[in-house]
Amino acid sequence: MSSRLAAVAAAAVLALTACRAHPTEPRFPSAHRDVAPTVSGAFSTEDARDRLGEAEEVMKLAGVKQGMWVADVGAGQGYYTVRLARVVGAKGRVLAEDILPEIRDALTDRVERDRLDNVAVKLGTPDNPMLPAGSFDRVFLVHMYHEVESPYAFLWHMREGVKPGGLVIVVDSNRPVKQHGMPPVQLRCEFAAVGMTPVQFSMLTGGEVYFMAFRLSGPQPLPEKIKPCRSGGE
Repeated sequence: MSSRLAAVAAAAVLALTACRAHPTEPRFPSAHRDVAPTVSGAFSTEDARDRLGEAEEVMKLAGVKQGMWVADVGAGQGYYTVRLARVVGAKGRVLAEDILPEIRDALTDRVERDRLDNVAVKLGTPDNPMLPAGSFDRVFLVHMYHEVESPYAFLWHMREGVKPGGLVIVVDSNRPVKQHGMPPVQLRCEFAAVGMTPVQFSMLTGGEVYFMAFRLSGPQPLPEKIKPCRSGGE
C-alpha cells in the first residue's frame, strides 16, 4: 500500500472512531411557542415570599417528608432549596441545580455558610438538568419552566431523574408565557408529549399561581417520535 493510501485509510479509521466515541445528540422538536426571557434569580425578597406562604403550601401539597430525596431545578438564589432541606431533614437529600455558573457559585456559598450538609449543588445545561437517574422522590420546577427554551429536550432528560412513583412538581403563573407564566393547558400538553400525566392541580392562596404534580405514565419516547404542542396546548 502506498504511503498516500495508508494515510487515507488511517484518516478513515480515526473518523469512524470519533463517530463511535461521540454519538450524535438526539434531535428534539422545537418549542412551537413563546419562551420567556431569563430574569434574575432574585424573585423578590425572601421575607416577602415567606409572608405569602407559598413554599410552605407547595411543600405540603407535594407531600414532602423527612428522608425524601428532592431536586430543586433552576434553584436560583436557593429560596426553595434551604426550605426543602429543613423539611427532608438529615436523612434526606436536596440537589440544587442551576445553569449559570455564577448562580451555582453563589448558591454553593450559601449552602456552606448555612451548613446545609444535606444539600448538593450542581451545574446543569439549558436542555438537561443532569439529574442522577432514578434518584428523586420529588423534582421541583418553581417559577422557571416558562424560561426553558427547548422544553421537550429538557423534560425528556429531566424525567430520567425521577424515582418510580416519584412526582414532578411545577409551580407557575396562569398567564401568557411572554408575561412569565405558563397556561396549565400548555403545560399538560408538553408533559404528555414525553410520557407524564398530571395527578394533582391546585391554585395557590392569594393569586394566579398554581401547583401541578405529574407522574411518569409511559415509557420515555424516542426524541424523533415526540409530537410538539402548538401554542395554546393543541
